[in-house]
Amino acid sequence: MSGRQTPTFRIIPGEKGLAADDARADLRELYEKYGASVHGRCSYLLRDRSKAEDAMQDVFAKALTHYMSFRQEASPLTWLMKIATHHCLNLLRAERAGWHARFEREARARGSTDPGPQVFEMRELVVQMLALVDQETQAVAIHYHVDEMTLEEVAALLGRSVPTVRKRLSEFAAICGKEFSP
Repeated sequence: MSGRQTPTFRIIPGEKGLAADDARADLRELYEKYGASVHGRCSYLLRDRSKAEDAMQDVFAKALTHYMSFRQEASPLTWLMKIATHHCLNLLRAERAGWHARFEREARARGSTDPGPQVFEMRELVVQMLALVDQETQAVAIHYHVDEMTLEEVAALLGRSVPTVRKRLSEFAAICGKEFSP
């Protein structure tokens, strides 16, 4: 393995799905033989060394769990690469999911377990800003900023055109700006 150090993989005795000691020995041999290739695939797809090491461990854990169902219709390397590719693509897909970014943003915003009085002050300020505009603009602002809907989604939900939604958001931003200007 040309200068690259591959993390070690520990086979857990008695793991569910693995019936024989020879299966563990076979999998250990696969790890020693193809571990660097699996790690390389994970590194290429994830572009992060730490994530690639974790993913490689997950790939071999899946291989350990499903080893008895491996039909050997393809080479072991092909089987492992398929597991690695699917696992890494699922990780990337999960990172891009809208809920993931929103969850992290909300977790950072919370910071501590006690939100303190600033949360109530912020809520009161938002209520005051919304009270300055009509009900339709309120709905547009809430769906866009709070629910994180796209302009198209807000327009479809409210039965308005995208330019109308954009205009309502601009009006709301202008009113908020006037309230915050010195």
